[in-house]
Amino acid sequence: MSPMTQAEVLQVFRETGALLEGHFILRSGLHSRQFFQCALALQQMPVVERLGAAMAARLRGLGATTVIAPAMGGLVIGQEVARQLGLRFIFAEKEEGKLVLRRGFKLAAGEKTLVVEDVVTKGGRVQETMDIVRAHGGEVVGVGMLVDRSNGGVDLGVPRVSLIALQVETFDPAQLPADLAVLPAIKPGSK
Repeated sequence: MSPMTQAEVLQVFRETGALLEGHFILRSGLHSRQFFQCALALQQMPVVERLGAAMAARLRGLGATTVIAPAMGGLVIGQEVARQLGLRFIFAEKEEGKLVLRRGFKLAAGEKTLVVEDVVTKGGRVQETMDIVRAHGGEVVGVGMLVDRSNGGVDLGVPRVSLIALQVETFDPAQLPADLAVLPAIKPGSK
């Protein structure tokens, strides 16, 4: 299987209806004209396998032993990347509004860990997941994401890869352009 180009990954998102156009409120609180609903692209296991293989190929050389994903968005792609690399998979989930490790998941001191997420805009959930890894004694060796909406603008301090890197315009809710202000805002992501 040859490596996927960004254009091929974008085509998958378009074909599956996962790239939405309109007026959206992002998890970060910012507003945007585009929204990547990765769950729609990740409904079909052949698509998951293909995207997971593309991300795993780019992360393979980092020497990780474990993949962690923030729930919900990163679960499907995180597990597939771990499967493709033959690594252990764990996830962080919300408890009282914060991501935490539950279900008996543990990290060994110095355990080399990859964080895998679906979409990154400002990097808040990825940073929160990295902080969890470090607080439990693990070492974050890299971050993988399906979509980097910041086009590389978020500095996570570790190697990172994305299958799509775009500069998607975002707006403060108090400073919306006229075309967005007249459209009803939709919050399609997870809360």
